[in-house]
Amino acid sequence: MVRFSFLFLLLKILSTNSIFCQEYPDVLVDSILKSGIRHIISQNYSSAETDFKQLDNEYPQLPLGKIYLAACSIAESFDFAEEYNTEYIESSLDEAKEIIGELLSKDENNLWNIYFYALAEGYISYYEALNKNWLTSLSKGLNSISAFEQCLDINDKFYESYIAIGTFEYWKSRKTEFVSFMPFYEDDTEAGIDNLRVASKLASYNSYLAINSLIWIYIDQNDFHSAIELGEEAVAEFPYSRYFKKGLARSYEEVDPQKSIELYKDILNSYPSNRKQNRINSVKLNHKIAQQYAAMGESKKALELCKQILSIKNLSEFETSKLSRRIGRVNELKNSLSE
Repeated sequence: MVRFSFLFLLLKILSTNSIFCQEYPDVLVDSILKSGIRHIISQNYSSAETDFKQLDNEYPQLPLGKIYLAACSIAESFDFAEEYNTEYIESSLDEAKEIIGELLSKDENNLWNIYFYALAEGYISYYEALNKNWLTSLSKGLNSISAFEQCLDINDKFYESYIAIGTFEYWKSRKTEFVSFMPFYEDDTEAGIDNLRVASKLASYNSYLAINSLIWIYIDQNDFHSAIELGEEAVAEFPYSRYFKKGLARSYEEVDPQKSIELYKDILNSYPSNRKQNRINSVKLNHKIAQQYAAMGESKKALELCKQILSIKNLSEFETSKLSRRIGRVNELKNSLSE
């Protein structure tokens, strides 16, 4: 694991511009990949899919197109709170794993081949977690972390690895704090944050993941001002990104509830009108807005929103599965406001 002293040294090295260039060596692959990822962050999923299909068609010997086509599908369904296209996602990742297996059989010590494996296992882990398949998610996640660590063994300036490792270090420590009195416990929260800070500035492709992780870590630490500062920078670069606005809105809840409400409303109004009415996101966001109104003492507005949410009828089975606990909390808030 990279330690603080080494990270401090890396930050000093920045001023000399003598940083390892971790872009994929093929310029066109690098360009298409960066373009597609930026489109995902901006929720321009059709353009992202076009990029990744081009990558897949022109470089069928690489797994990147298939990995990111799956990633794009996952991101779009998550954003719009729709059912995942399981067959497409799983087949894309399975095909990517086959390509990776062939690459590793030819050169198992190649940095990029190992990175492809780490990336694919990471997305499989993420997708399984979204579907609450926790054991598979954990197994794949550990495989991914191990492979990212291999990348650092080969080149300790491969900053893409810092993202997964830093996130893992922080949340592993946070979720095991209840055994902190045991001799085997190791607090890696600061190491995780340091890794993510470096990755947020130096990672070539997925620095936005490091930024998003840092925002939510700062929130977890009640460091809302740092979360806001980072979130504002991200939204300035991606002004239409619901991805970053959600973290920023959550950060403002504890500092400026009115600003938080404005951001949640902005997110709510940003979904395209040509998509099917998204009641899951509508319920979640209106509940958050109602909570902020209640915190500000504007009970009438909060109560009206609660009643509006609870008036929704004929939820589908999928919507019910996603909203049952939320609806319960909305009802609790309504009852408390009615007393």
